[in-house]
Amino acid sequence: MHAKNSSHDLVDILTINPTIQLDIRYATTNNFTGKAVYLVSKCYLRKAVAEKIDAIQKELAHKGLGLKIFDGYRPLSVQRKFWEIFPDERYVANPKNGSRHNRGSAIDITLVDLATGQELEMPSGFDDFTEKAHRDYNNMSENSKKNCQLLENYMIKYGFIPWPLEWWHFDDQDWEKYPILDIPFEQLMR
Repeated sequence: MHAKNSSHDLVDILTINPTIQLDIRYATTNNFTGKAVYLVSKCYLRKAVAEKIDAIQKELAHKGLGLKIFDGYRPLSVQRKFWEIFPDERYVANPKNGSRHNRGSAIDITLVDLATGQELEMPSGFDDFTEKAHRDYNNMSENSKKNCQLLENYMIKYGFIPWPLEWWHFDDQDWEKYPILDIPFEQLMR
């Protein structure tokens, strides 16, 4: 189920909720590729997925917490580049099958303290392809464990499925209903 440039309902998350922090790592060199692979620092998601993220952000704000997004929709052409660099299906989806990111229905996310803007402690950094990033990692600190569980609880409450090997990755429960897209960000910005 592929769609090159068909109609879509991808939205910029900041048009839904401008209080969400972005740290779009693939628009920087601070990622596993060591290169900026996105030309812009934007997060696009399916509208229904973005609305769930908005609801989570609003609920977390009552606790003095918020969300920071590392990645959302990813064009299939970028997925192909990732696969060339790191062809390991535990961490990078094979572009032959597409990624849930390519559908606009997956998100890489963490928690921040709203007062300071600082990320809460997690067991590893983003894009850590080691067991430290796994949800069942046994040697994480109690604080990391508590923060991971808090993030996971909110995401599950709003219909997301946690990826076992990356504490930051969540798939919308309806990801299969969305086609794979290969629309460049520049085209989405028009």
